[in-house]
Amino acid sequence: MNYLINASFIVLAYVGMEAVAWLLHKYVMHTFLWYLHEDHHVPHNKKYEKNDFFALVFGIPSWLLMMFGIMAGNDFRLYLGIGITLYGVSYALIHDGLIHQRIKVFTHTKNKWLLALKRCHLAHHMHDKDPNYKKEDDVCYGMLWVPLSYFKKGE
Repeated sequence: MNYLINASFIVLAYVGMEAVAWLLHKYVMHTFLWYLHEDHHVPHNKKYEKNDFFALVFGIPSWLLMMFGIMAGNDFRLYLGIGITLYGVSYALIHDGLIHQRIKVFTHTKNKWLLALKRCHLAHHMHDKDPNYKKEDDVCYGMLWVPLSYFKKGE
C-alpha cells in the first residue's frame, strides 16, 4: 500500500508541474521575467540561453523536497521531489530534444502525441521571426498537454 501512496505523490507532482509550468510560462516568463525568456524566442546559434536559468529555478524545489524528504525518513516530500525531477527530465527530452533539437532525441518519431506536441509548441514560436513580434500573440504555454486541434492538423 505504501508503494501506491508514494507512486501517487510522484504522479501528482508530475501532473501538477504541467499546470505550474503553464502558469509560470504565461504569467511570469512572458511578463516580468521576459528578459530571461526572450532569447528563447529569438533565433540564434548559441549553445545556452538565458532561458536555461529556469531549469535551475525548477531544480531547487525538487532538490529541497527530496533532501528534506530523505532527512525525514523518506516521507511524501521525497516523492514529490521525484515527480518534479521526472517532469524536468521530460522537459529536457521533449522541449530541448524533440522540439528544438538541442539534444538529438526523437528525431524520427512517428508518435502522434509527440508530433502533435511539437506542432503545438512550434505554434507558440510561430511569430518569433516576425519583425512586429508581440509576445501577447503567442499560444500554447504548456509542454505535455496538447489541444486536440494539434492532433487533427497532422492527419
